[in-house]
Amino acid sequence: MNDERRARLERFRQERERQNARILSADHLGIKRFFNLDTSAYHDGALDARTKELLGLVASLVLRCDDCVDYHLIQCVALGLSEEELIEALNVGLIVGGSIVIPHLRHAFDTMDVLLAERAAGSGDPSPGAG
Repeated sequence: MNDERRARLERFRQERERQNARILSADHLGIKRFFNLDTSAYHDGALDARTKELLGLVASLVLRCDDCVDYHLIQCVALGLSEEELIEALNVGLIVGGSIVIPHLRHAFDTMDVLLAERAAGSGDPSPGAG
């Protein structure tokens, strides 16, 4: 596994945690409500959490947000989604978003490879909370 890709993903995890902690330390009611809403949206309901995370992944790819793609891939892998399920969802994002999402698809595959390797090695780091 490429150490550079693994290090990039670890930096993302650490920076996301640090930045979210700083944002929440502002103790702003509207921000706290949004973070809660974002987290709650992915809980089981009429759609299960796995389906909702796949929806988040596809939307993130179409919106071309690499941080969002990383976040949703982390959640998807933590929920036990297979490589085949992830690739199928990424294909939907490609079809919806068109060729402009290909650079983000490359990024997604790099992230997916790291996360699946971590899971196989038993060292996954699911990072819950607002995307």
